[in-house]
Amino acid sequence: MNFDYLKPVDNTLVAYAKMQPNSAFGQCVKIYANKNNFPDLTTTKIAIIGVLEGRGAVDNNGTGTTLNELRKELYKLFPGNWPINVADLGDIEQGNTIEDTFFAVNTLVSYLIRNKIIPIIIGGGQELTYANYRAYDTLEQTVNIVAVDNKFDLGSIEDALNSQSYLSKVVMNPPNNLFNFCNIGYQTYFNSQEEIDLLESLYFDTVRLGEVLNSIQIVEPILRDADIVSVDLSSVKNADAPANNNASPNGLSGTDICAIARYAGISDKVSSFGIFEYNPILDIKNQTAQLISQMIWYFIEGVNFRANDYPFGLKDQYKKFIVPIEDQVLNFYKSNKSGRWWMEIEISNNNKFKRHALIPCTYQDYVSASNQEIPERWMQTFKKLN
Repeated sequence: MNFDYLKPVDNTLVAYAKMQPNSAFGQCVKIYANKNNFPDLTTTKIAIIGVLEGRGAVDNNGTGTTLNELRKELYKLFPGNWPINVADLGDIEQGNTIEDTFFAVNTLVSYLIRNKIIPIIIGGGQELTYANYRAYDTLEQTVNIVAVDNKFDLGSIEDALNSQSYLSKVVMNPPNNLFNFCNIGYQTYFNSQEEIDLLESLYFDTVRLGEVLNSIQIVEPILRDADIVSVDLSSVKNADAPANNNASPNGLSGTDICAIARYAGISDKVSSFGIFEYNPILDIKNQTAQLISQMIWYFIEGVNFRANDYPFGLKDQYKKFIVPIEDQVLNFYKSNKSGRWWMEIEISNNNKFKRHALIPCTYQDYVSASNQEIPERWMQTFKKLN
């Protein structure tokens, strides 16, 4: 693998990292400090990649210019009681064209996920989610994307690829490997009814901001079923994350977005995590840099607490509950290890979506089925698979 398009972490930041206490992130993370000394990735579980690309970030000029303050905030933090198998691989610099940047992101992310290393992508516009998605083409599998965003970013099919139109490219452009898309935290007044209806007709999942604020736990099964998690910082209210020109008074709190990052980390399926639309020019007192560093901290903690109980293992590790309902029989599985629940959907053996036959759910879904109400997530997935 050729890493020539990666720019090492700035020397002043490397020196800053070495000044931190022995147990701080700056001393524990493997940092790509110079061209002659690329970190050994054989024991690396998570790789941090900066992307200095802002040309596709609509109405957020300044995005992708520098990530130095963000790294400072991260290097200051102390890890929890878990191993640090993390490397900071520096930055992908802006290419001659935006397509050049996409190619670099695509190539690097593809290499990392094939080697079972989880990339954390920071900086740049959210259209980089498309480059991240295309990295999965080499795996020849279908993909679930969860976007934490106040808008759906569909745009129109004629629009060039940018931060507010990337989703239509994900849906329309071949090869079409998308199985499910879910938006967490959308605000209805930022999205037309036509867009809301379109996502519903595609059997995609959407969770309004109010629903998330009412009970943050409802996003856990959604994130447990994701391969890619993409966070647009405009989903966080302006008071908590001012370094985004599209932030508004309403949105998720800093606490909410850190909880979402931890749920993403705990998911056995999530294999890439991106935080986009950070604009350092607007970062008053480095507040947003601090928040992003804390999101990264929570994601890493989540990864270290993965239960690895995705139910394709030994049957004696799960309790099976059979619920007859209407003309269906719904099978539920509860992990003895984590207490988490799944629903099973019957599909033919030759179906290419076989990996989606078990979908995460909540105890409440089991209770609803027991009361003869088919859970909505079961219905949505059943329609897609059959």
